[in-house]
Amino acid sequence: MKPFLEAIDKRVLVCDGAMGTMLYAKGVFINRCFDALNLTDPGRVAEVHQEYVRAGADVIETNTFGANRVKLRGFGLADRLREINIEGVRLARSVAGDEVYVAGAIGPLGIRIEPWGKTGTDEAEAFFREQAEALAAGGVDLFILETFRDVNELRAAIAAIRSVCALPIVAQMTIEEDGNTLDGAPPEQFAPALAPYADVIGVNCSIGPAPMLETIERMAAVTRARFSAQPNAGRPRDIEGRNIYLSSPEYMASYARRFMSQGVRLVGGCCGTTPEHIRQIRIAVKKYAPEAARAAARARVDAQTAVGRVRSDPRVRPTAPTVAVVPCAERSQLARTLADGRFATIVQLTPPKGFASDGVIEQASALKRNGIDVVLVPDGPRGARMSALSLAVLLQQKACVETVLQYSCRDRNLLGMQSDLLGAHAMGVRNLMIVTGDVRSVGDYPDATAVFDVDSIGLTNVVARLNHGFDIGGQPIGGPTAFHVGVQVNPGAEDLDQEVRRFEYKVEAGAEFAVTKPVFDVATFERFHRRVASAGVPIIVGLWPFESVLNAEFMANEVPGVQVPEAVLERMRGVGTPEAAAAEGVAIAREVGRALRGAVQGVHVAAPSGRIQAAIDVLSGLR
Repeated sequence: MKPFLEAIDKRVLVCDGAMGTMLYAKGVFINRCFDALNLTDPGRVAEVHQEYVRAGADVIETNTFGANRVKLRGFGLADRLREINIEGVRLARSVAGDEVYVAGAIGPLGIRIEPWGKTGTDEAEAFFREQAEALAAGGVDLFILETFRDVNELRAAIAAIRSVCALPIVAQMTIEEDGNTLDGAPPEQFAPALAPYADVIGVNCSIGPAPMLETIERMAAVTRARFSAQPNAGRPRDIEGRNIYLSSPEYMASYARRFMSQGVRLVGGCCGTTPEHIRQIRIAVKKYAPEAARAAARARVDAQTAVGRVRSDPRVRPTAPTVAVVPCAERSQLARTLADGRFATIVQLTPPKGFASDGVIEQASALKRNGIDVVLVPDGPRGARMSALSLAVLLQQKACVETVLQYSCRDRNLLGMQSDLLGAHAMGVRNLMIVTGDVRSVGDYPDATAVFDVDSIGLTNVVARLNHGFDIGGQPIGGPTAFHVGVQVNPGAEDLDQEVRRFEYKVEAGAEFAVTKPVFDVATFERFHRRVASAGVPIIVGLWPFESVLNAEFMANEVPGVQVPEAVLERMRGVGTPEAAAAEGVAIAREVGRALRGAVQGVHVAAPSGRIQAAIDVLSGLR
């Protein structure tokens, strides 16, 4: 066989179709690890390969799309990574013979990497390198990187392969029907970002042939690269509880011809495509005017030769255009207070149950009359409560008090969070306190946990990008937002080194102030403060006036990360009446606030059970 790149420059090659669709049709349940079938059911995997070869595929992909350490770990198979990948190559090679190319299939890790997630680019590259080494050792002819939503992650995968070998790389993004990636990056951005580092670039999965053709046309307008296209067989439809792809093989084949007219050199299929789809695509490729395709390929190769194909580090990110960023001190009254070195006072008001807001609006008005600077609206409470964003807007409009919106990453995806925040800005919310959110079990199912697309570090990066006038896909949003970005820190964290490290990452991502969890022990805070003071970010200490002995014991024993000294608990237990206990709780919070007044730039006082008078009493003792 000719080398892959030599072959693809001479004629259009046909790739295979869906592996998962075929295995599912053969009785493999979707909750199983399909990659592990290389070891447990190799005959069925080889049978799928054989059907695609008989249909006319020039390239077949190994059954290793999810065979990286991160995904295999979820099935308890991480220690068999190398074995699964090498066997995947062996099975494909046993069918391919000397006439068909074997491509090592690598998919995304299934986790967010920086700047959106806590996994570093170097860590992601190490995960990809491990899989690439195994596939290369198995003897693949090329690599196909597919179904990536994040250009940063795809370039980490490319860098990993380049560090292992010089085999050809096909790098494919997955897109929505508007042509943008799932994170919003348009083809005019991701195509030039990938072209210098991969031998073939393209798109696969998520959509059918028609919107994919439009995307290929947009890619062709901005880069002279070799292209690949592997669409789904249309959008799936739910028929009696099953996802069925209804695009016919003939329909897919008609678009294969159109793909080739736009310079696609590798065409195949993704979800829902079968050997019959590939057979019809093969027929279309044979009938297509080869001379026109060769002429287009020669023009692209000549252009690439003229400018030189860059083989620099694919992890280097392009520099985004600069815009005028709103100075921090001009974003809100709280930002101005902190910038001027004045002491900020914040009281927390929990969203009410139901939709009636008159009571909490009156509380906010009372706090303002008592000289409170800002009201913080927490995002944590669940149940039939008003959303934190809605209450923050109502308080600003009806109580004329500035708010800090606590915004949690829990149970929200990245694009949804971006939309929420743009809406919040449009309605006048400027102060944010970004938190990851608590991991909770759901209902009666203790193993069902909350969903996190990104954590607080990733979301801080998102807001920082909005403040520079760009969305997460790198597209202009019509002007920069003016968010004053806050984060939460925990001086009482069990692993203080990790807490400090995460705080440093948050500051690097764009945090401009920090609010602590409730502090009851001065020494605990001082130990933390010595580690973070050099960051130069204003720290606002959290104070919680106990309302009862029960409340104090709850905070001490049932709230993760909060440390209540035994001496404080004894003080609470030593009082007799409920009124005396509430007064003692105020006194303890006030003492902590006084002791830390010189070390912090403000206080955030909770109002347990809506007792705003307790918060007012705490603050009156600090003035």
